[in-house]
Amino acid sequence: MPTDQALRRTHPTIGWRKRVHDWLADGGADAGIAAIRRWGLVAVPVCYVTIGFQSMVQAAAGILRITWWKYALAQVPGALAWGTIYSTIGFVWWKATLAAAAGSPWGIAVIVALVATAVAVVVLARRRHGDRPARAEDRPMSGEAPRDRDATLR
Repeated sequence: MPTDQALRRTHPTIGWRKRVHDWLADGGADAGIAAIRRWGLVAVPVCYVTIGFQSMVQAAAGILRITWWKYALAQVPGALAWGTIYSTIGFVWWKATLAAAAGSPWGIAVIVALVATAVAVVVLARRRHGDRPARAEDRPMSGEAPRDRDATLR
């Protein structure tokens, strides 16, 4: 794989090149590679509405050497979604932050409402996820200690 060759042949010692080199060497894009292999190019537009995962998928697309025109076409829906979110909710958040910093009670109220909504969404999602019954392969057999599922994925 070209990335492996680049990692073996280069050894930057300072700056952003070192940080990228170390990130790739430590498997920073592994989750993105796994996502693209599992879901295909659908992972590219989906990554635009996530935080952190976006960098992994973008790097993985380069590592996997996806054809530029397929990658560009896959980016369009994600870029449109990101632009819509940024220009609506993101812009409201920015204006509310500035108003709150200036001491506006309306700005503070908007920030409190947005944070409360985010917390409620996370709590409801976790409750919904926690209510699902465990899958058969995750349940220990009688007399067996519970397995660490993450250890089997490594």
